[in-house]
Amino acid sequence: METRDMPGAQSHSQISSADEVGPIPSSLDAIDALNFGPREANHLLLRAGFGGTPRQIETLAEWGPERAVDHLLNLDGITYDPPEPDAFDKNIMRPNTPAEQNEYQRARRQRDEDALARFRAERQNRQRADRRQMGDIQRWWLTRMIETPKPLEEKMTLFWHGLLATSYRTIENSYHMFQQNQLYRTHAVGSYADLLRAIIRDPAMLAYLDNNDSSKRRPNENLARELMELFSLGVGAYTERDIKEGARALTGYTFEDDRFVFKADNHDDGPKSILSLRGKLDGDGFVSAILAQPACARYIAARLYDFFARHITDGSTPIDRDLDRFLDRLAHSLRKSNYEVKPVLRELFLSRHFYHPDVMRQRIKSPAELVVGAVRTLLTPVRDLGVLAQGMELMGQSLFHPPSVKGWDGGRTWINTSTLFVRQNLLNYMLTGALPNGYDAASSRDAYDPTPLIDGLKRDDPNAAANPEAVARSLLGFTVGAEPDAAVTALRHFASEHGSRVNDKTITGMLVLVTAMPEYQLC
Repeated sequence: METRDMPGAQSHSQISSADEVGPIPSSLDAIDALNFGPREANHLLLRAGFGGTPRQIETLAEWGPERAVDHLLNLDGITYDPPEPDAFDKNIMRPNTPAEQNEYQRARRQRDEDALARFRAERQNRQRADRRQMGDIQRWWLTRMIETPKPLEEKMTLFWHGLLATSYRTIENSYHMFQQNQLYRTHAVGSYADLLRAIIRDPAMLAYLDNNDSSKRRPNENLARELMELFSLGVGAYTERDIKEGARALTGYTFEDDRFVFKADNHDDGPKSILSLRGKLDGDGFVSAILAQPACARYIAARLYDFFARHITDGSTPIDRDLDRFLDRLAHSLRKSNYEVKPVLRELFLSRHFYHPDVMRQRIKSPAELVVGAVRTLLTPVRDLGVLAQGMELMGQSLFHPPSVKGWDGGRTWINTSTLFVRQNLLNYMLTGALPNGYDAASSRDAYDPTPLIDGLKRDDPNAAANPEAVARSLLGFTVGAEPDAAVTALRHFASEHGSRVNDKTITGMLVLVTAMPEYQLC
């Protein structure tokens, strides 16, 4: 299946250069209501969530910046009955009971090959069942992202999943991954300090970074190292001695089944010196030493900025004096709030800086943002969650399977010739139900009605809703944030080839062309 090129469209290499933006003028004050219109409301919805429909954009623009931002941040003020997670089985990968362990040891001693074969077969059956459940949990989270009236909650869950990354491929326990996902959701815009203390007790993280077997006789340094390098401080803000001392502080931090367990006999309770703290430090003391460092607030502020504003951690955006001051301001806000994330996000989302042209429409959408955003903004049917998840994997982002403890690199790495082709084909499937070759599932017959996307046009001018050029400009305005003449001409030409009638089929065809534009890959 192929998609038509839009005249004047960029190549994927030109998309990638969107991250390479110049310095932003010093604009650290809050945006005022007069400068907050549909374009800014659309930008806010794209970054603080997964985008919005024209009606949602219009509503936030009417509210003004403060009410719009507070609405997105006020997670507790919105009721939501999410898809129930109760069906997930926490016992699939449970450890053997004492009786089962005794039976296994007896079979080994007696070299009972039949019994050992039964144990192996049972283990393999459980592993297969767990992989199936991991797929169920993956689709459950995708459904939450699509359905939630609290998009920032899921966006922040995705942020923490990428920052404090753990992969199912390593730990092979779906329920532990589910527990961690719920942990990130609980702390979505809450206390980073509390989350850091929770993550050193999280079974998935303890297994992923091998701390479950760390003891005072043989301390494992993996968790201590990544806790500072990737989760809190960044390279250069600690020493090798801090890693060794931190590893001692984390000895005895392990888990049994799906619960954290502190094994005092395995814990090194001797005096330690970590960063600026000295004493008989345990895991919480280690975290306190980290939080006391100014580098910690600056690092988290920069990671939030990188996720919500512009890519800076990969070096694609130079940190000039004005940006440096802005990051210092966010870091100061984080320290002042005792590491509460909500005030920092509020400051970011209300800043003039956030709505500068060099920030808007400059980030490449992640596969999650692309797929979830298409359903939420274009109102497409969900069709087949398995196909959507498979498409996201081909685009480089499989939920619960980040490539390493560093998470996903993001930015320009999302786009190459292969992934751009997958993006266009998957969007075509979401709009039309037609699957490209190579997929097992049959084409979706779920009807798609895109006409609500032009309800505002009908309300303002009933005649405009029947005008292909007016419809083209309306669709381009909210999907790519601009109305390039070449794109308008192409959409008008498409409509003329179909009798110049504006109906659901015409609008769907226009959207197929629009979503194939490289500009649609940006948010």
